[in-house]
Amino acid sequence: MPATHLETARLRLRLLALEDAPAVYPLMADPEIASNTALIPYPYPPGAAESWIQATLATAAHGEEYTFAIRLKQPDGSDRFIGAVGIGADADAYRGQIGYWLGKAYWGQGYMTEAVRRVIRFGFDELAMHRIYANHYDFNPASGRVMQKAGMRYEGIQRGFHRKDGRYVDALLYAILRTDEAAARL
Repeated sequence: MPATHLETARLRLRLLALEDAPAVYPLMADPEIASNTALIPYPYPPGAAESWIQATLATAAHGEEYTFAIRLKQPDGSDRFIGAVGIGADADAYRGQIGYWLGKAYWGQGYMTEAVRRVIRFGFDELAMHRIYANHYDFNPASGRVMQKAGMRYEGIQRGFHRKDGRYVDALLYAILRTDEAAARL
């Protein structure tokens, strides 16, 4: 099985655990988090964090997807849960898709770029992927900047890609290949 703990200068990433549920719920209950993601409902129902975490553990056990808790390192040795980042693995095609969300209080500080870079490296090194991609809604350019800073290249617009809040929204697609120069620097 691939690594279950990853680290960066400021973050510790580890597979989600049920003990994360109390920290997940208040962050996911923010309507702005839900509005920028495909799968997070608003209002976020009680018990949803536990159900989501159990589902992520099952997909990791089958090698289908790895969802990591993003934990901010603290001087006292404790870590603070601030969001999640995952990579779905299509092993037969040697590709994976990254998805992520971050608590609003932690936006704009480079944490997600740091986490995405580390998960891209995980996908190439641990999962033997050739291509890693992600998309974001057209009304969320900050997510696109994360992808760009992580070395991903813009590939185009997926028109009407998701149905969100009763309307179809466009998604912008980014990807990085193992052979890209940016991948070598991660």
